[in-house]
Amino acid sequence: MLQEGQKAPDFALENSRGERVSLGDFTGKRVVVYFYPKDDTPGCTTEACSFRDHYNDILEKGAVVLGISPDSVASHQRFQSKFELPFHLLSDPKHETAEAYGAWGEKRMYGKTHMGILRSTFVIDRDGTILKVFPKVKPDEHGSEILEVLSQA
Repeated sequence: MLQEGQKAPDFALENSRGERVSLGDFTGKRVVVYFYPKDDTPGCTTEACSFRDHYNDILEKGAVVLGISPDSVASHQRFQSKFELPFHLLSDPKHETAEAYGAWGEKRMYGKTHMGILRSTFVIDRDGTILKVFPKVKPDEHGSEILEVLSQA
């Protein structure tokens, strides 16, 4: 997993409208990139809604939010619409961006191991440097944790 102080890798992924969005599109802004396993599942919905509920405050701190999962553009569109998510959800079906950030790895569930998204968040400063890493995110109130980091930086 990438560490604080490292340069954040650029990426270009499709959002829920099928538009290409890259990290470079937000040069000069702080960017919150969060990786989550699956649209419309309990933990992922809790996390996304926490970002939604804090989104205006995050914008006031000069930051934007980008959610990334392997789900399809169509899945993101349904998820975004259902929960009125005001930020970009990006489709990473080959998990190349997740791998570049170290957010793809071995997971255990019910005694079985498989590869998947490691729920994690990266706060990226205006110059593209990683300011803060949350390697193991608890979805409840993650938006307020991010707001606290943005307030201190």
